[in-house]
Amino acid sequence: MLAVKYYVKYTNMSRIGKQPIKIPSGVDVTITDGVIHVKGPKGELSQRLHPMVTVAQEDGVLTVSVKDPAELAQKALWGLFRKLIANMVVGTTDGFLKKLEINGVGYKAEMKGKMLVLQLGYSHPIEFTVPVGLEISVEKNVITITGADRQVVGQTAAEIRSLRKPEPYKGKGIKYQDEIIRRKAGKTAAKGA
Repeated sequence: MLAVKYYVKYTNMSRIGKQPIKIPSGVDVTITDGVIHVKGPKGELSQRLHPMVTVAQEDGVLTVSVKDPAELAQKALWGLFRKLIANMVVGTTDGFLKKLEINGVGYKAEMKGKMLVLQLGYSHPIEFTVPVGLEISVEKNVITITGADRQVVGQTAAEIRSLRKPEPYKGKGIKYQDEIIRRKAGKTAAKGA
């Protein structure tokens, strides 16, 4: 009984949602008809707001709020939209970055115009069209994906990785640069033991 009272008493505020978002210089934020637009040096992003979520702009600071902070669903929306808006501000000022690493003999990648061409051990090269708003560069065996929209950068990295996921025996394939592949011993190593 005590645990339930404690839960109700101390969980009616979203810790992430109540944090204000500071707007850096050079970034323009406008809110019209339930849509927030953020424009900065790296690009322009927009996000439709949920009807329960309101955003106030005052003295270079954005504050996100919901109609009923005690309701669990609205509390989740509060934190979500605060994070989405904060990502828009960061994306239009600094941008987001993902790095992929290609491992394997004969595996390589190169840019041809707006197309990423990958040789991944298949009988044919794979052509991956670069989405609008992203930049992809290749240096040796590292593919760098940059863009203002965090979701698009992450999704594109995941799609490229899925073309040849890293296998656990020799580690061949495409992996995130900071990803650690758990290796398995081959059958010959197991037989000798």
